[in-house]
Amino acid sequence: MKPSQKQTQKQPHFSKDSAKKSDFSAKNDRRSVSRTVRVETANTKKSAVNSDNKFLSKPKAKPVVKASNQPKAEGEKLQKVLARAGQGSRREIETMIAAGRVSVEGKIATLGDRIDVHSGVKVRIDGQIINLSHAQKEICRVLMYYKPEGELCTRSDPEGRATVFDRLPRLTGSRWIAVGRLDINTSGLLLFTTDGELANRLMHPSREVEREYSVRVFGQVDDAMLARLRKGVQLEDGPANFKEIKFTGGVGINQWYDVTLMEGRNREVRRLWESQGIQVSRLIRIRYGNIKLMKGLPRGGWEEMGLENVNYLRELVGLPAETETKLDVTQTRRRPKSGQIRKAVKRYSELSKRYKK
Repeated sequence: MKPSQKQTQKQPHFSKDSAKKSDFSAKNDRRSVSRTVRVETANTKKSAVNSDNKFLSKPKAKPVVKASNQPKAEGEKLQKVLARAGQGSRREIETMIAAGRVSVEGKIATLGDRIDVHSGVKVRIDGQIINLSHAQKEICRVLMYYKPEGELCTRSDPEGRATVFDRLPRLTGSRWIAVGRLDINTSGLLLFTTDGELANRLMHPSREVEREYSVRVFGQVDDAMLARLRKGVQLEDGPANFKEIKFTGGVGINQWYDVTLMEGRNREVRRLWESQGIQVSRLIRIRYGNIKLMKGLPRGGWEEMGLENVNYLRELVGLPAETETKLDVTQTRRRPKSGQIRKAVKRYSELSKRYKK
């Protein structure tokens, strides 16, 4: 047998049907591969588009609602309670709290703390426990005081000078709070109260409580000058003006005027006149709101006000009316004799000098 014939016999024999089947399966494999490639390409393009859209379009942020599980603090603000207990005005007490002088149940208090005055909580100022029973129901009392020149509107002076608190009646469980200030060279009406909230509201500039002064000026005053003072002039701490100016007497270069202000900035009356080159030689406050300095009340004398005037001041600043008073309303109040008050003031002054020595 020839070699070519041997090789031909060794080759595998395929039928026509099997050959067709193998060709068909090969074609199907190629088609499936091409489909897979196309699907993968499409998926790749979609993922690329989606990834681009992530950077191009930012998702809308949903509003975050914080759920606070902490219960709201109960009670009243600490400075308000202590002011009602007669420990000072709210501003003064806020300063004490900020300085770390106030503690609640042995812990240093902070601004914003609240307490319940009926819970028996212990509050201390400078280590001294405060009686809060007076804060639960404290009768609002108001004094009218005729401040003389030379007295300071402070509780104590390191140099030992006289203060407006020296001659006031002593209190138990509360203290007198001055409604505003008068400088050492100014005399006249000064109000004191045991209600710190009342004092704080009366002093706040937003209330615009009228203050009237009788002022003696030294210098030539003309109509143009008075017009400027009514319209307003620029001071170091901002614009200021007199609401009213009334000439009340005097001759030559010493003249008296009654002037009205709606605020109580430091030395404002004097600075307004000085802005026009006029010197103030005498200054007396004669009215605060509708409360006028009582005639016959000597310098250094005081008089406690009745419910009518107390409630006028409370209504003026939006506080509820007081229903109780320390004054004896069953007896007809007599107008105090100035001679008796002067003797009492003189006697008290002599005793105070001996005590200080």
